[in-house]
Amino acid sequence: MSRKPVGAAAVIMDSEGRVLLVKHNYGKYNWELPGGLSEQNESAENTAKREVLEETGLEVSVERLTGVYYEAVHDMHHFVFTCKLDGNQPPQPDEKEVTDCKYWAIDHLPKPISDFTIARIQDALNMDGNRLFHLIGPRQWFE
Repeated sequence: MSRKPVGAAAVIMDSEGRVLLVKHNYGKYNWELPGGLSEQNESAENTAKREVLEETGLEVSVERLTGVYYEAVHDMHHFVFTCKLDGNQPPQPDEKEVTDCKYWAIDHLPKPISDFTIARIQDALNMDGNRLFHLIGPRQWFE
């Protein structure tokens, strides 16, 4: 029996309170959290760790789940975790998939960016434990 893939992403903050974002070389070329789709028999936590390593060259540890987002149009769940760097290395984007990778101040996020990316960052920062599950609709893009 095959299992549907899930999405997983990481919210990684630096010591200055900035969030790590990547800019992929496909799609809308927008800034996003590092993340992607699970591989067969891979947990959401391991998906987030693997995707961070593949996209940024950074090794991380998962700290906590900050949201589960259901996207009805694709019948898909997205898991978001706060993660902590294992070490003090700078990001090294994978040029096959990522054109840029850097830390951004929360009040000065880059564009283009989607409302979904912004919401996941805000949910991770404002985590009170009362609202873990979210239904997401069509995405809006800020250019």
